[in-house]
Amino acid sequence: MTISVYVPLVVTVVLAVLAPRTVRQRAPRPAAWFLACAAVVTVTGWLGSLALLAFTGFAQIPEVAEEGHWSVAALRTHDPVFLSVASVSALALVAGLMSLGVAAVRQVRHLVWARRECGRVPGDTELAVLDDDVPQAFALPGAPGRIVVSRGMLRCLGDAEREALLAHERAHLRGRHHLFQTVWRLTAAVNPLLRPLAEAGGFALERWADEEAADRVGSRTVVARAVGRAALASAAVTRPAALAATGGAVPQRVQALLSPPPPRRSLPFVTGALLLTLCCLSLANAASDSESLVDTAERAQCTTDAGATGTAGAGCPLHEPAPCCDHHGADDH
Repeated sequence: MTISVYVPLVVTVVLAVLAPRTVRQRAPRPAAWFLACAAVVTVTGWLGSLALLAFTGFAQIPEVAEEGHWSVAALRTHDPVFLSVASVSALALVAGLMSLGVAAVRQVRHLVWARRECGRVPGDTELAVLDDDVPQAFALPGAPGRIVVSRGMLRCLGDAEREALLAHERAHLRGRHHLFQTVWRLTAAVNPLLRPLAEAGGFALERWADEEAADRVGSRTVVARAVGRAALASAAVTRPAALAATGGAVPQRVQALLSPPPPRRSLPFVTGALLLTLCCLSLANAASDSESLVDTAERAQCTTDAGATGTAGAGCPLHEPAPCCDHHGADDH
C-alpha cells in the first residue's frame, strides 16, 4: 500500500494541470463529459487515499491498537505511516468533507432559486420575454427549464442572431448543463486542486452550446456575432450563477466559432481514461492491502498474547483463526 495509496493523489495533480489545457482544443461535448468523469473519479481517489493514510497512521498509536487488538510492530514493519502524515491527511479529509457539505447546501439553494424564478417568470412557455431595457439572456434549469430574455437584449440583436441566442440557451437546457456545473462545483469544494477542471468545464459547456447553436442556424459566423454582441450589451449586468450565452471566455469562444469545427481526436481522452483507470486500480489495491495488513497485525497480536498467557487471545480473527489459537485448541484435547 505504501506506493499505491499515493497514486490517486498524483493522478489528481497531473489531471488538474494537463486536462484543462488539453480539452480546450478538443470537441466540447466529449471534453465536458471527460472533465466531469475525471472530477468524480479523482475526488473519490483523493478522499479514499486520505482516509487510508489517516487510518493506517492512527492505527499505529498504541492506544488505538489496543482497542483494535492488533500489533503496532506489525503495522510499522509492513506499512509505516508517520503520524504527521496521518494527521495532515485526516485534517484534509475533514476539511474536504465539510467544504462538500457547504457547497452542497449552496447548490440546493441555487436549485431552489432557479425553480422559484421559473415560477415567477410570466407565462408557461419555454421562452419568457422580460419587459426590461437591461440586456439579459439566460437559461433557468427546472422541470421544465425556461429561457429568459429581456427586450433590451432582443433589441441588440438581429433576427438571425436572436435565433442563435435562443438555440444556445436551448442547448444548455437540453444537455442539462447545470448538472455538469454541480459536479464540478462539488468536487472543487472537496479538493481545490480541481478548480482548473471546473473552470475548463464551464468553458466547454459554453462551447458545447455554441457548436449546437451553429448546427441549428447553419452559420458559425452568425453565432459568433450573436455571442459577441450579447456579451458587449450585457457587460455591466451581474446576476446569480446561471447558464448564460455571455458566460465563459467570450473572445476565445468567438475565435473558435470563426474557425473550423474542432477535431474529434481520441488520443488525449484515451490517455486521460488510462490515468483514471490507474487511479481506480491503485485505490482498490491500497484498500485491499490495508485490509490484509490489519488481518496480519491482528494475527501477530494474537500470537503475542498467546505466548504471554499460554492461551489463545480473544483478539484472534474469527473468520481466519490464527495458528497459535489452533495449536492451543489441539492441546486442550
